Amino acid sequence: MGTPDFAVTTLSTIIAQGYEVVGVITAPDKPAGRGQKIKASAVKEYAVSKGLTILQPINLKDEQFIQQLKVLQANLNIVVAFRMLPKIVWDMPTYGTFNLHASLLPTYRGAAPINWAIINGEQKTGVTTFFIDEKIDTGHIILQKEVSIAPNETAGMLHDKLMKEGASLVINTIKIIENETVQTIPQPKEGNQKTAYKLNRANTKINWNHDINDIHNLIRGLNPYPTSWSILHNKGEQITVKIHDVSIEKEEHQHSIGKVSIEKHQIKVAVKMGYIIIHKIQLPGKKAMDAKSLLNGYNFSDDAKMS
Repeated sequence: MGTPDFAVTTLSTIIAQGYEVVGVITAPDKPAGRGQKIKASAVKEYAVSKGLTILQPINLKDEQFIQQLKVLQANLNIVVAFRMLPKIVWDMPTYGTFNLHASLLPTYRGAAPINWAIINGEQKTGVTTFFIDEKIDTGHIILQKEVSIAPNETAGMLHDKLMKEGASLVINTIKIIENETVQTIPQPKEGNQKTAYKLNRANTKINWNHDINDIHNLIRGLNPYPTSWSILHNKGEQITVKIHDVSIEKEEHQHSIGKVSIEKHQIKVAVKMGYIIIHKIQLPGKKAMDAKSLLNGYNFSDDAKMS
C-alpha cells in the first residue's frame, strides 16, 4: 500500500527478493500539472509495468473494497507513504500490517518527517518499521536504522537516502516476521517528541529575521519540494518568489535585514550574522533559474529587499 516514488523502491525490492505481491493498493488517478491531465501514482505506474493486481479505493471502508481485499488473501500488509487505515484493513492479514516511516520514531510522527528533520537542524534521522494501530505512527516498533544528515544536505538528497535504507529495512522486517522472531518495542505514550507537521503556506515562508542557520535549514529542508518562499520588494512591486537553493556567508555588516544586494553575479540577502547567498530562485510564472542566468535579464533596484 503506497503512492509516491518513495514507495516504489520498496515495492520493487520486495519483488526482487522473490516475495509474492498479491495486490497493490494505491491512490486513485487524479489531475496533475498545468494541463490538469489525469495522472496515475508512481506506485500504480510501476505496478502496471509488472502486471500486478491494483486496487484504487476512494473510501477505505467501502464494502466492495473490503471484499476485494479479502479475495486477495494477503497474509501481510506493508504500508509505505499511504493513508491512515481503518482497523478492518490493518487487522485483516494473519501477520498484521506494518508501516515504513522516514524518521526514528517516536520523533517526527506525521506527514513530513524528512523535511522537518532538516528544518530543525538535526544531524541524524532514520527509518522505522512498526505495526500499525488505531493512531498515527504510534504502533510498536519492529526495526530502526539510523542515517546521518550532512550540513548542506537537502530534503531531496535525504529522501533518496532514506528511500534506499527504508527498502532494505522492509526486507529485514519481512524476514523476521516470516521467521517468527519479531521482538517489538512499544512507543512511549507521552513525551515532548518533535512532530512532522503538514507543510503549508505559513510554515514554508522565510522569516529573514531568524538566525542565519535556521533560514538555511528551512530552505534546504524544503528543497526541492514544496520549496520555501518570500516576498520580493523591487521597483515598487511586491512579488512572491520561490527560493530553491542557497548557501550562507557569515560576516558583520550594516545592512538592514532583508536587503538584497548584487555582487559578482551573486544575489545576497542580508540577515543577522551575515548573508544568505541565493543560488537558485523562481519568479512568478517562470522556471527556477540560477542566479547568474536571472541577473542576465532581471534587474534589482538599490532598495530591493525580501520580507
